[in-house]
Amino acid sequence: MPWGKTTMSIKHHLTEQLLMGYAAGTLPEAFNLVVASHISMCDDCRAALAAYEALGGAMLEDSCAGAAETDLSPGSFGACLARLDTVPADRDASDHQPVPPAPTGPHTLPEPLRSYVGGDIDAIRWRPVGGGVKQAILPTSRAASARLLFIPAGSAVPDHGHRGTELTMVLQGAFSDETDHFARGDVEIADEDLEHMPVAETGRDCICLAATDAPLRFRSWLPRLAQPFLRI
Repeated sequence: MPWGKTTMSIKHHLTEQLLMGYAAGTLPEAFNLVVASHISMCDDCRAALAAYEALGGAMLEDSCAGAAETDLSPGSFGACLARLDTVPADRDASDHQPVPPAPTGPHTLPEPLRSYVGGDIDAIRWRPVGGGVKQAILPTSRAASARLLFIPAGSAVPDHGHRGTELTMVLQGAFSDETDHFARGDVEIADEDLEHMPVAETGRDCICLAATDAPLRFRSWLPRLAQPFLRI
């Protein structure tokens, strides 16, 4: 079923920290992609993001105005304004996405994800991972990695933990793990405290967008051997 405002029933949302980081432009590009994809589908998170961006703009305006009224060296106020357009050295100017619009059209993949893939779901170039699971690594900055995962209905991803943060957004189907059930539009946020084995719901293959800022920690020796080649 394609995305649409009348078909969405999202239960698992983004945290305040992720929304504020996105608004401030401090997240890695891969995390930005997950956040932007989710808020393009979620009215609640899109409204929260707009509030954070408005608050940040007001605070920055007050800060620059205050600097202008203080006895500072020549050019200080101009330098303050110039910082609005600067980007950290380890990030690309395209890393931060504006607030995406609500979904339109019969698409499985939300925008801006379609821009990374070069089309909708039929344009994905899958690579086998094992056990029927496939992945497609997306081009992002080195601070974190982003990939699309295809999990056959009823199949499981190997039991694993995390050395950092993993964001997983469901695009098609659903999966369950030790924490809860995640359907289309839901985002699971995993950290170093979570070890789980996601299992795709029976009846329909599950497709997810996942972003990680550190390698996963697999229990089984076989996934550990393949890990460097799969870049997981």
